[in-house]
Amino acid sequence: MSLFGSASGFGTGGTSMFGSTATDNHNPMKDIEVTSSPDDSIGCLSFSPPTLPGNFLIAGSWANDVRCWEVQDSGQTIPKAQQMHTGPVLDVCWSDDGSKVFTASCDKTAKMWDLNSNQAIQIAQHDAPVKTIHWIKAPNYSCVMTGSWDKTLKFWDTRSSNPMMVLQLPERCYCADVIYPMAVVATAERGLIVYQLENQPSEFRRIESPLKHQHRCVAIFKDKQNKPTGFALGSIEGRVAIHYINPPNPAKDNFTFKCHRSNGTNTSAPQDIYAVNGIAFHPVHGTLATVGSDGRFSFWDKDARTKLKTSEQLDQPIAACCFNHNGNIFAYASSYDWSKGHEFYNPQKKNYIFLRNAAEELKPRNKK
Repeated sequence: MSLFGSASGFGTGGTSMFGSTATDNHNPMKDIEVTSSPDDSIGCLSFSPPTLPGNFLIAGSWANDVRCWEVQDSGQTIPKAQQMHTGPVLDVCWSDDGSKVFTASCDKTAKMWDLNSNQAIQIAQHDAPVKTIHWIKAPNYSCVMTGSWDKTLKFWDTRSSNPMMVLQLPERCYCADVIYPMAVVATAERGLIVYQLENQPSEFRRIESPLKHQHRCVAIFKDKQNKPTGFALGSIEGRVAIHYINPPNPAKDNFTFKCHRSNGTNTSAPQDIYAVNGIAFHPVHGTLATVGSDGRFSFWDKDARTKLKTSEQLDQPIAACCFNHNGNIFAYASSYDWSKGHEFYNPQKKNYIFLRNAAEELKPRNKK
């Protein structure tokens, strides 16, 4: 049986081996549970690049650890290795050849984890927690980009304890994304900066935020020629902005849409509005997934401006999500994100990572 292989005969998830009862809604979508998930909130997920045979999933958590699983086509998950920081792990990414994983932590460092030797060494240092980490592979250089709450963006060649370059940010770095030759960084106080990475990184443009509330997540999207052309930006106010860098018609092409809100059809009742915790673009179809503090994931077609699917509600927020390299697998992490403060934290509640077959559900709507 091949759940994530090319010939996935049946829809999603299949049957749950755990015989879920009606009251248990930790996995309402009957998706595959990753074994040995972290012991505290999961903040970041990343699948291995296409250069690596098979699929490997990395997750970073507030238990200060980074874990690696092999995900087989049958859906079975095999824990492979783990590494520790001395503070929560806020972001993870892969090198383009799949041999290294880079991890960013509240301990103010970033590490490079060599999966072959299972050794991790520090490669970066900031004066505050490191919130984002991305690998940049350019024709003439390769480096790691780290964004921190110390209001700097630093670039490291992984061999030196000093950065190749330091760029000042207007505020604390909250989220970032990289698809060469473009990077985008969103900061506190609704700052938004696009960088160009050719020859060496430099600021390209500061953009007035299309959103009125705190930035939470950002993801670059590509055009039909496979070139980065814009980004989707999510905020804590249940809204996503689709923003093109050089659109033919900015007023028409750029737009925002509401998501991760309770169904407020009754206009007299106030609407519950939740944070958008993660955005991921499907690598084949260019459609996107969003996940939120409301405990739902949704799939969207930005070109047709339609929603493709919304999940049932999980019993806790979805904190992170990602697709594997060919778009067959959608991974999402169910964890408390502290969006309702400490009084809603229940240490007895488990954290889960779920895997869903995403090959069919993210196909764009047929053009009328």
